[in-house]
Amino acid sequence: MTERSLFNLAAPLITARGSRLLSLSLCVAMLSACAVGPDYQRPQTAEPAQYKAAEGWRQANPSDALARGAWWELYGDQQLNGLIEKLNSANQTVAQSEAQYRQAQALVRSARGAFFPTVDLNVSKNRSSQGTGSSNSSLSSSSSGIRDTYSAQAGVSWEADVWGKLRRGLEADTANAQASFADLAAMRLSQQSELVQNYLQLRVIDGQKRLLQDTVEAYQRSLKMTENQYRAGVSGKDAVAQAQTQLKSTEADMIDLIWQRAQFENAIAVLIGLPPAEFSLAESQDIPQLPQVPPALPSQLLERRPDIASAERSVMAANANIGVAKAAYYPDLTLSLNGGYSSSTSKDLFSLPNRFWSVGPQLAMTLFDGGQRSAEVDRSEAAYDETVAKYRQTVLDGFREVENFLVQLKVLQDEAVVRQQALDAARESLRLTQNQYKAGLIAYIDVVVTQAAALNNERSNLDLLQSRLIASVQLIAALGGGWDGQLEVSESR
Repeated sequence: MTERSLFNLAAPLITARGSRLLSLSLCVAMLSACAVGPDYQRPQTAEPAQYKAAEGWRQANPSDALARGAWWELYGDQQLNGLIEKLNSANQTVAQSEAQYRQAQALVRSARGAFFPTVDLNVSKNRSSQGTGSSNSSLSSSSSGIRDTYSAQAGVSWEADVWGKLRRGLEADTANAQASFADLAAMRLSQQSELVQNYLQLRVIDGQKRLLQDTVEAYQRSLKMTENQYRAGVSGKDAVAQAQTQLKSTEADMIDLIWQRAQFENAIAVLIGLPPAEFSLAESQDIPQLPQVPPALPSQLLERRPDIASAERSVMAANANIGVAKAAYYPDLTLSLNGGYSSSTSKDLFSLPNRFWSVGPQLAMTLFDGGQRSAEVDRSEAAYDETVAKYRQTVLDGFREVENFLVQLKVLQDEAVVRQQALDAARESLRLTQNQYKAGLIAYIDVVVTQAAALNNERSNLDLLQSRLIASVQLIAALGGGWDGQLEVSESR
């Protein structure tokens, strides 16, 4: 079909009636300025003015658009930074959430498309026949009623959003897309937090392995010294047995760390999108540093929690759906315009005698549905109440989590001071006991007891450091990621 043919096809549709149709459209557009259903207002939540465990907090309002920054850089570990980059690009759980977000975006585009007219074009050829009622089988094709029909038709239809049903639907889809984006951020933060926790625990295990290795070497020296004393008649065979027991028990503890480390290593592999067989982490001599929690944290940090943002956007969507349900009570107004050509031959199809057109509005509404629309309104309102309750509970859970982790870090910090004092005392006691044993003043059993106490204190300190590191990660995640809106890492690291 040529451009001239298309123009000829559309020409009959542009008549004096078009001005009246335009006037009608303008009236409809003015009517569509209103929309049924409630306008969205953020639900009130029971938010404290400040935390018990921190000063300087105010009421939080979801604001997940604030920058979170590379919060994992607080731990000053370059290998960890590289793993997070791999997670951001290859984690399959995050990929699922990202695909769901793209689906939500597509629904928004589809909802926007409903505001525009729908244009259809149909070109066809039909061959039909109608019997003559005669039993004579020698009839020609013309006498048997066989005929060809050629047609070309174009149509335009537009649903006027008089009662705001389409706008409320767009509001709902937009809010759902925003909630889906917040869910994506929440999933990414959750996966990052899980990876950091696994990595930190793996490095603490490396520290425990180094401790046990040093202890095994010390116990081997003690065993050798005890065996020499036994051969010299200074010590009994029981001292040798005790030294051997202590050595082998420590070696068994060191072997037990292998499978514990493998579990964290395999978990990290899956988080970065690799099979465990293709991933390994070499042992490190350093444990990542523990970030210092500022004495006063701004309440805006909680506002960045993506789960709070997602819950609020779900409330927005549920509120808009109430408007969609109420709009079903009102009639749908559709404006349509159709025109084209129809002929029994294709030669003179696009000629004036073969044209046809139609134009007019259509008003449709349901008069009786057995209470289906009212039930849908009730369901939408109940769904809204559910999302409000979920939003409020999410806010409360956010405050609870931050409160818990702040208290936990404070308690663990106080405990670390006491445990370090205990460790210093255990090291000094071990040194004095070993000197007394070498001088022959005490039995080897006293050395064994002191060595066991010192080792337990060393391992307890490492376990405490692990708990503090994990609690710091959980606090960062509970605050939406990072201490401040624009995280800057010192170049000295």
